[in-house]
Amino acid sequence: MKRMKRITSTYPTKVEENRFAQPKFLKRSVASVLLIHMLCLSVVPANLASAAADTTQSQKAGTSATAKPAATAQKAIPSVQSLGLAVKSAVLLEPTTGEVILSVDANTALPPASMTKMMTEYIVAEQVKQGKMNWKDTVTVSKNAAAQIGSRVFLAEGDQHTVEDLYIAMAIGSANDATVALAETVAPTEQEFVKLMNSEAKRMGMKTAHFANSTGLDIADMPEGTRPSDGKETVMSAMDAAILAKYIVTDHPDFNKFTTIPSYQFRQGSKGKIDNLDWMLESNASVPNLKAYAYKGLDGLKTGHTNAAGNNFTGTAVRDGMRLISVVMGTDVKNQGSRFVETRKVLDYGFNNFEIKQMVAANQAIEGEQPLAVAKGKEESVAYETAGAISFVVPKGADASGLKVQTSLESGLEAPVTKGDKVGTATYTYQAAGMAQPQTKTVNLVASADVEKAGWFKQLLRAIGGFFSDLFEGIKNLF
Repeated sequence: MKRMKRITSTYPTKVEENRFAQPKFLKRSVASVLLIHMLCLSVVPANLASAAADTTQSQKAGTSATAKPAATAQKAIPSVQSLGLAVKSAVLLEPTTGEVILSVDANTALPPASMTKMMTEYIVAEQVKQGKMNWKDTVTVSKNAAAQIGSRVFLAEGDQHTVEDLYIAMAIGSANDATVALAETVAPTEQEFVKLMNSEAKRMGMKTAHFANSTGLDIADMPEGTRPSDGKETVMSAMDAAILAKYIVTDHPDFNKFTTIPSYQFRQGSKGKIDNLDWMLESNASVPNLKAYAYKGLDGLKTGHTNAAGNNFTGTAVRDGMRLISVVMGTDVKNQGSRFVETRKVLDYGFNNFEIKQMVAANQAIEGEQPLAVAKGKEESVAYETAGAISFVVPKGADASGLKVQTSLESGLEAPVTKGDKVGTATYTYQAAGMAQPQTKTVNLVASADVEKAGWFKQLLRAIGGFFSDLFEGIKNLF
């Protein structure tokens, strides 16, 4: 028993002795390897070691981030304050990227006046697009439509006009009677149409908009018996007006076939002519009284004026392939031209200083990324690329410096894989000089090639190879 106790207690010691009881040359070899290993690690720059650690952590999470060099110095962008805007609120929006280039109290809800009609225009155009209405359909004017005041084409109850005639009267002459006639064609009553307007506003993401009628008139100016029971007036922020305009130019790119009409013969006689209230139309460059307001590339969109609202204007123009949408609200109530003077400042700010630039091409590989592992495939991995191009609004002359990307890749990808299959996403972020907020866009990542499923024999050999590889690593780690 004593001997057994001694053997048991000394066994670990004998094992330790046996492990180190080796030839001297082997001891020196092991020591040399360890020394070389330590020296190699000691000369790795700290920043590379840190980067390696970061990469490992990103791979564990299934995502990775890379960035190009820091942005180079850009030409200084003038401040918005330097424009001296005489407005209550304003905004400048690029519709394809949704980028807000300029903002002055843009989220404050204000009376929009006849800019309200943009929603009526959108809904009627949608009805035509969906085949529920035709431009040549005849509309019979109701008592309510005929009773409207303010801007109008003096419709009488029982008059008949085409949808197109009434739409033009609304779009270029801001006719309240024509607007209500169209609203009552889409819905049984104007108030039923208003429900549709508010529903569309929510769908579009308009955060402050509330519509009381189809025209933008104050509730007190509506005919008795047609006013909303809640007494809530129509309001809309400059940002909401820009969002609405974005839907118009995007969903109905032919909008300008109406908004650019300089004048329209609504009915016979000199009093039957309607002049476009948009003084900034490019075509006005040859009109003596309006050429001072004409703006190159401007083709819409809607004016608005009431005593409560002041003079408002939602404008849109295209230059060098870039469309911008501007909104100014609350300009000088006594000067109709003030809304166009302020709009020029806003649009010039955008066109003079910014451009749309493609920063990421379609079918572009992600720099520094490794192929994605594919299980059970003839190939063990597949490369991937962007499914589409990405553009940002940038200061003129800017390059892609400072563009950052964060990838998120699918795990457990298994063959077969078809070229174009989604395998993840890439989110690009760009901080442009002179712009307060960074721009962010996400694009799908897709497989760059087909990966066929491997046959059972190849899968078996691969599994056996993997087994022995893991076994070898396990044994090696014991030592």
